[in-house]
Amino acid sequence: MTSTPKAGARMLSVGTALPEKVVTNHDLEQMVDTSHQWIVERSGIHERRIGGTTAGLAAEAAQMAIERSGVDPSTIDLLILATTSPDRQVPATASTVQELLGLRCGAMDLNAACSGFVYGLIAAHGFIQMGHSRVLVIGAETLSRITDWTDRSTCILFADGAGAAVIEKTDGPGDLHGWHVDSNGALEEALFCDFDGKIEMAGFLKQ
Repeated sequence: MTSTPKAGARMLSVGTALPEKVVTNHDLEQMVDTSHQWIVERSGIHERRIGGTTAGLAAEAAQMAIERSGVDPSTIDLLILATTSPDRQVPATASTVQELLGLRCGAMDLNAACSGFVYGLIAAHGFIQMGHSRVLVIGAETLSRITDWTDRSTCILFADGAGAAVIEKTDGPGDLHGWHVDSNGALEEALFCDFDGKIEMAGFLKQ
């Protein structure tokens, strides 16, 4: 689909947040049957960050984005938090982030796993076309909480962090020129996590 020029939007700023604790590939060598070289050859990853809460990391990244944008926080109309690792099942972690930031606006979680921020960005443009002026989009995960640290196929991949962006309405065409999203529910068993469970993944990293 392509974006309509009558209600465009632009990304004003971005912010990021990472926990302080670093877990290197060499650390994982002491935990599971793996090696630095094995991990780098298959994923390109050298280290990952562990710690914090989804709400805390999301708020930190969002605060940076807001400060960099120079906008008045009271003018933000909606907060979208893309996450598959919320702090609680209820309420939405987005509402906790909203409170931490001192915002008074709509707030909702969006769960689209790895594609979450992309879906959030598209949704933000949709809300702007419907009348909002500014939307705060955040992607935040604390996947270390649902990672099995004895499974070398998953523990090398997942960790914690957050990123945020302030999206603002603009006259005429905006930054989002088009998009395409899709899903294949038949592949659910390829990567999943049950309630109170750990991430399970099929694939070549089992080798």
